[in-house]
Amino acid sequence: MSTISIFCGAIINPQSLTEYTVLPRALLAVDPTGTIAWIEREVDSCDVQKKINQRLSELKASFGEDVHVFVTELQDGEFILPGLVDTHTHAPQVPNMGSGQQYELLDWLENVTFPMESRFRDAEFAKMVYPDVVRRFIAFGTTTCCYYGTLHLESTKVLADTILKLGQRALVGKCNMDRNCPDYYREPSAGDSLKSTKELIAYIRSLNSDLIHPVLTPRFAISCTSDLLRGLGDMARSDETLAIQTHIAENKGEIAFTKDLFNECKSYADVYDSNDLLCERTILAHAVHLDDHELDLVKKTGAGISHCPTSNFNLRSGMAHIGEMLDRGIKVNGTFLENVDDGELTSLLQVGLGSDVSGGFSPSIVTAIQHASMCSKMVALQIAGRPSLSAKSSRFAGKQLPIATLLYLATLGGASLCCMENKIGSFTPGKSFDALIVSVRPETGNPAIWSMPGEFSGARNQTEEEAKKRLDALLEQFLFGGDDRNILKVFVQGKCIGGTLLRGSLKN
Repeated sequence: MSTISIFCGAIINPQSLTEYTVLPRALLAVDPTGTIAWIEREVDSCDVQKKINQRLSELKASFGEDVHVFVTELQDGEFILPGLVDTHTHAPQVPNMGSGQQYELLDWLENVTFPMESRFRDAEFAKMVYPDVVRRFIAFGTTTCCYYGTLHLESTKVLADTILKLGQRALVGKCNMDRNCPDYYREPSAGDSLKSTKELIAYIRSLNSDLIHPVLTPRFAISCTSDLLRGLGDMARSDETLAIQTHIAENKGEIAFTKDLFNECKSYADVYDSNDLLCERTILAHAVHLDDHELDLVKKTGAGISHCPTSNFNLRSGMAHIGEMLDRGIKVNGTFLENVDDGELTSLLQVGLGSDVSGGFSPSIVTAIQHASMCSKMVALQIAGRPSLSAKSSRFAGKQLPIATLLYLATLGGASLCCMENKIGSFTPGKSFDALIVSVRPETGNPAIWSMPGEFSGARNQTEEEAKKRLDALLEQFLFGGDDRNILKVFVQGKCIGGTLLRGSLKN
């Protein structure tokens, strides 16, 4: 028997960098394939069953009369959000979270990161560690994740198997590293690295799942010879379904080292571009110190940025000027569009958020949202008064990122960066139901979210406008005080794969 899931309650749906839709009382139906079938925007309590009965015939026509309808009624203080998208993190670094606070990037890699990652040469170690790693990301509401593995082929296969078994959506890549790494953690040659990469791509594709995809993963320019970068660029050019992920301009010492290694290139970004590794499928992590030429090149090639503020603060790398990047995204022929509509604004942007564990000390994209907000405030203080970033010429640069922008970056922006915006990131009929049920009710036990005694104890007599304002306030509370305790259920392709309610049922 097929199951149709219908959710009744509050829904928050990102639309663009400047807008999200608030639906205090809606119906959302998920068909047996895990796809959103329909959404009813405003439904009175007395009309819920009537609306369900009216729409049910459409689904029965597609999936047969023998279908089971399961209705989930959300309580006051609960709402549905699209699943969060983590566009940059390192699965083998999770055991190191909170370690190495005294280091900046290059010393942190040498003293903390490479020693841990090298342990994954043992596939049995990977089998022991990776299930808990993936569960942690799921617990924090990450439904889609861009994972870096290690340079080890077999352990990265284990990572892919684990993600698939636990039901998360992901891009998975084996790091490419054939120089400037410790002897105990370096691939023998560019040829060996490319061969292992091709084997991983074939293996992930043999899993025959739409949830998990391979991604080319040159760790960063420093760790790759020109032969290796060229080989990866050839692979990317010959297979336009392959995503690419790497680091760029994270730390000033890293930038200087890169320029010494590739002095024939105009810039760090040019290293990747000259090797055919910048395109619309490229995810560039950090981009803290990109200059104007590099920002123009990133925009021209269609590549995008994964903003990792937690890591950038923690490793003292700097603060990325994300507002300026967003403004450049709406530049046309050197001038800013004055009246661009939200649809056009959305389609021109390629920026998402990344946790960057363990440079970032938390696997939570909600934490990344909080730090992205603080980063934008600090950047605004630094550049206050610069004529080039006056209020008239700027939409985002030099300003605090608003709630709508932060929500967009964590959901639909991340989906766009992963070239999945037609599948995930928001609630639209035909998209996958990748979603969270969020609660800010006191029984979640999160002391960072305040509620008045009795606030959620009874029916509310509110106008639609009052209900929307209240839901806005609850969203803000979650984004700035929420954690895994507030995430009741996590869905990918309509299947519940995590959340406090699922963890509780497993304990029983």
